[in-house]
Amino acid sequence: MKKIGIIICGRYKNCGGGKCLRSMRERVGAFSIYPKDEEVELVGYSNCGGCPGGNIEYVPAEMIKNGAEVIHLATGLIVGYPPCPSIRRFKSFIEAAYGIPVVIGTHPIPQKYMDTHAKLSMWKDTNMKELVQPLFDEAQEIKIAYN
Repeated sequence: MKKIGIIICGRYKNCGGGKCLRSMRERVGAFSIYPKDEEVELVGYSNCGGCPGGNIEYVPAEMIKNGAEVIHLATGLIVGYPPCPSIRRFKSFIEAAYGIPVVIGTHPIPQKYMDTHAKLSMWKDTNMKELVQPLFDEAQEIKIAYN
């Protein structure tokens, strides 16, 4: 069994996590890295604390106390406007401070966000595609299903 924690963007602190939990169950988006026959348990769900990410300093410790073996930084940090300017720092800090792997992304990028961001330079300017290539490579029908 793989135990995971999810950290979402503080802008969406009231998010119920529906797309993240659905993708975890369906093993799509960033959760496609886990075999479908491996049980995955969510042991922590929180937000970053808002810019500049105050919760990043201590929330992973709470997740680890609950057994987290990996932490996912939610897709909302990527598709929000503007995309999170600290996402790389969050990943580096958590991995260095806690020695736990960090995966960037949770649910597939909804097609409507792909369409909007393709018209903007934000993702290109920040090399976002290189950071989360598997989310960009998701089948279009799955992206549409997450609209």
